[in-house]
Amino acid sequence: MTNAFLEHVNFTVADPAKTAAQLCNWFGWKIRWHGPSKDNGTTYHVGNDTSYVAIYSTGTSAETTENSYATRGGLNHIGIVVDDLDATEKKILAGGYKTHNHADYEPGRRFYFNDENGIEFEVVSYH
Repeated sequence: MTNAFLEHVNFTVADPAKTAAQLCNWFGWKIRWHGPSKDNGTTYHVGNDTSYVAIYSTGTSAETTENSYATRGGLNHIGIVVDDLDATEKKILAGGYKTHNHADYEPGRRFYFNDENGIEFEVVSYH
C-alpha cells in the first residue's frame, strides 16, 4: 500500500484573482498562497489544508479552440466533491454559469459546468 495522494493541479486562466475568488465562493475553499511566478506571471493556490488547485496567468494567455477530450494530455475536467450539491449548483447558477449533464447513479449525484476559461468542472455529492 502507498501513501501517495494528489496534492495539486496547475492550470492557466485569464484572471487568477477572479478565478480564485470564484473557487472560494463555490466550494468554500481558501487562498493558501499567491504571488509572482514563472514568466512574470501570477499564481494563486486555492483549496483546503491537504490539496489545492494552482491557477496561473502571465496576463497574456491565449484562447484555445482545442477539444481537450481529443487532445492527448488535455485537461478534460476537474472533479470536486461537495456536501450539498443543490446549494453549490445554486451558487454557480447565480454567477451566470449554465450547468449540464446532471446524473444520479451510484455512488453519487453530479453535474458539470464550464467556467469562462473553458475549464469543465464535475461537481459531485456522494450518498
